[in-house]
Amino acid sequence: MALTGLFLCLFLMVHLSANSILLLPESTARALYNSYSTTLRESLLVKIVAYVLYLSILLHVGYGLLITLANQRAKPKKYAVNTFGENSSWTSQNMGLLGTMVLLFLVVHLANFWARIKLGMGAGVGMDAQGHVDVYEVTYSLFQNLYFVVFYTLLMVPLGLHLHHGLKSAFMTLGFYHKKGLRVLAKVSLVYAAIMAIGFGIIPFIVYLK
Repeated sequence: MALTGLFLCLFLMVHLSANSILLLPESTARALYNSYSTTLRESLLVKIVAYVLYLSILLHVGYGLLITLANQRAKPKKYAVNTFGENSSWTSQNMGLLGTMVLLFLVVHLANFWARIKLGMGAGVGMDAQGHVDVYEVTYSLFQNLYFVVFYTLLMVPLGLHLHHGLKSAFMTLGFYHKKGLRVLAKVSLVYAAIMAIGFGIIPFIVYLK
């Protein structure tokens, strides 16, 4: 869980950096975004990393499910008195729920982009003036639908909460227990989670307003 989670955190940083291209004026963003997407699809190294990414997602989800079920079996009856708030947060107690919400988002996201662009499912994808697959148009047209905009933005809340707890927990799982370092790590995790959640959440609205 820790290793796959950290890898996914690194991927999200790269993914948000790429998606930030969408914030540029359309005259610049379309050509740049489509060129970037074409480079990703044609690069052998990126293809290998992509398979590692797919495997990491499956392992992370699978282990998360096993851990959640194991926790439920360990305490089939609720405690008569539960004061978990004194030594653990609501987020830490509900990582399974938050993870499920993130998984729901991921399924919708892959259906709208990966399945359409990579597998050719759904409506056809055109080409831009440079002859690149027009991924920008796919993104732009999706985020002209206010329902998708709201869905994408709202689901960034559980993503942020999941990342905030997950990032610091991953380092602790790997043996990082320096007292002062943990306080710094908690702040870094909060800043990282906020940037990811706000960054991914605000892009659909900006594209919609274009």
